[in-house]
Amino acid sequence: MILKGKKGIILGLANAHSIAYACANSATEMGAEILVSYLDERFLKWVKPLCEKLNAKYFPLDVSKDESIDSFFNNVSKIWDKVDFIVHAIAFAKSEDLEGRFVDTSRAGFSLALDISSYSLVAVSKRVASLMKDGGSIITLSYYGAEKVVSSYNVMGVAKASLEASVRYLASDLGNQNIRVNAISAGPINTLSARGISGFTKILHHFQSKAPLKRNVLASEIGNTAAFLASDLSSGITGETIYVDCGFNIMGA
Repeated sequence: MILKGKKGIILGLANAHSIAYACANSATEMGAEILVSYLDERFLKWVKPLCEKLNAKYFPLDVSKDESIDSFFNNVSKIWDKVDFIVHAIAFAKSEDLEGRFVDTSRAGFSLALDISSYSLVAVSKRVASLMKDGGSIITLSYYGAEKVVSSYNVMGVAKASLEASVRYLASDLGNQNIRVNAISAGPINTLSARGISGFTKILHHFQSKAPLKRNVLASEIGNTAAFLASDLSSGITGETIYVDCGFNIMGA
């Protein structure tokens, strides 16, 4: 129960197969009280029963709108006097920008992917920092495509590279408030968002064949790593990208 007595926010819950749900489930099992965000009414029919199962509170959040972010954290502050950790599990790019060539990415598509997938961490961190009165942990989710070219990942790879750089700058900014900021670079998992990547099934098979553990990572393993980073056991870790991909990232050609 490494999170007993802690209060945490999980952003980006969509369904039971999402990494956000795995993080929420692990945090709950480790003793945390959690609150989750969902995008809008379209997702509520899936989110509500999951939150009831987790005994979690839930509020809508659209990270593309500052007023929605402000409203979300205002709702949080009404029920909690402090926050100990937050998991940022939000990313988005247009489907057409995850196909073909990266060089053909539109200006609007580039801006959208960077705004939702990277800047949102900055915007959220600014608001949640004031609620982390005893310090805390901010965790986001990245992917190997931030570091190396991955087929059909395109603009999302650039967005994740920006996200990982943001982690380092945020860690530097917020360290004097005893707030740690880290990223988890997760191996491919068959989530709803991942299915939007062309050839994703081939990516799964490739990772499994090349990874030292000869398998793909489980969503629960991502959730457990997030729980560790949210806990006091990781008190000396900040500004890092931690790979949870069955070792795929260490392999050369």
